[in-house]
Amino acid sequence: MAPMMDWTDRHCRYFHRLLAPDARLYTEMVVVDAVLRGDRQRLLAYDPAEHPVALQLGGADPARLATAARIAADEGYDEINLNVGCPSDRVQSGRFGACLMAEPALVADCVAAMRAAAVHVPVTVKTRLGIDDQDNYEVLAGLVGQVRDAGCQIFVVHARKAWLSGLSPKQNREVPPLDYPRVHRLKRDFPELTVILNGGIRDIETAQAELAHVDGVMLGRQAYEAPYSLIDFQHALIGGDCRHPPTRDDIVLAMADYAERVCSEPAGPRLWAIARHMLGLYAGQPGARQWRRYLSEACRDRDAGPEVLRRSIALVARAA
Repeated sequence: MAPMMDWTDRHCRYFHRLLAPDARLYTEMVVVDAVLRGDRQRLLAYDPAEHPVALQLGGADPARLATAARIAADEGYDEINLNVGCPSDRVQSGRFGACLMAEPALVADCVAAMRAAAVHVPVTVKTRLGIDDQDNYEVLAGLVGQVRDAGCQIFVVHARKAWLSGLSPKQNREVPPLDYPRVHRLKRDFPELTVILNGGIRDIETAQAELAHVDGVMLGRQAYEAPYSLIDFQHALIGGDCRHPPTRDDIVLAMADYAERVCSEPAGPRLWAIARHMLGLYAGQPGARQWRRYLSEACRDRDAGPEVLRRSIALVARAA
């Protein structure tokens, strides 16, 4: 599951884990200075059920990234991923994210420092195809080659380039055209590396076709907007017992139990922080609109508790 800002927090990841027991989950990008100076417990907290879970870091200073990587390893993360693909104004002002595509030697230095600090945890990179007019295969291959030489063995490639000016982050996820063949070429030229394809995958058929060329696929908006489809992706791409998959109602009840536990923690979240990730669960089903409206209204109440989620099942049943 792709790291997605404002989306893949700990509650979203727990929800996705119920649907796809074996997928690898990624945090939102966490800026390195926030790890070093912020509320570390809040930023890095996760449920044990989330494993395998990767922490994505944003930054460009090798020493600071190394310290953050050591902290992440101590916290038990299964992977530490360096963001070399986000094009937002925030990362541009800090000269990290997609900006780093213009500085492959710096990316290599960052990866080497992180690997030295977190010896037993894989350090990976998530990148784009290119940025602005720096958009050709040779530039991408040059970056991957330098970072490989620094010890990185796993690359997640969002199969679009990014425009650092002129497009919003949302537009950068949609406007630049997808170029899967360029990612395929990368895997052919670097067969020893693990190459994961990200971008535009909405159905199992596309995912299976791409797995003939790359080592894995990463889902983003599909996972968030149609989360119940993750059950089918899990069974088709990873395997497992598909005879008795959990129903949507089963997932709601499991999330209600989760909410009952975490909302009662000191400084625990309000219910809406959990329920907002579930709005797409009944997408395409009778009663989906009523269910979304009910959650959007009832779960925002300051005093809303897990019983609100449990009652939602009856609402869907009546609408069906």
